[in-house]
Amino acid sequence: MHQQIFITLPAKDLARTKAFWQALGYGLDPKFSGDNAVSVILGEHIRLMLANEETFMHFSHKAVCDTSQALEVLHALSFDSREHVDALIAKARAAGAVVPDEAEDHGFMYAQGFYDPDGHGWNCCAWSTPADC
Repeated sequence: MHQQIFITLPAKDLARTKAFWQALGYGLDPKFSGDNAVSVILGEHIRLMLANEETFMHFSHKAVCDTSQALEVLHALSFDSREHVDALIAKARAAGAVVPDEAEDHGFMYAQGFYDPDGHGWNCCAWSTPADC
């Protein structure tokens, strides 16, 4: 069984990216942060690793996705209520995220998404019951 998950993404401007995630209220993990990368604590066992593009290329033999033209993956963050979804979306918008659509209420799930300053896609959702997540 896995002990942790690290999601590693490239960042065009690491200082801007770091400030964005801190503006959303997330803490940083100094053990995995430095001049070329920052580790954002998304949960007890979930870290978002954001590396400048040069550093990121050391982990991949493929080109970095041009997020102005394509989306490499859509990440989903779960929350315990629609109010928490709305609050994070408001913080993201204020910090410079692009929020392309209005929130959607599907009955079993309430969701809204944003693109961070590097163009990475994030969907925020609250399920009708925690067991559904």
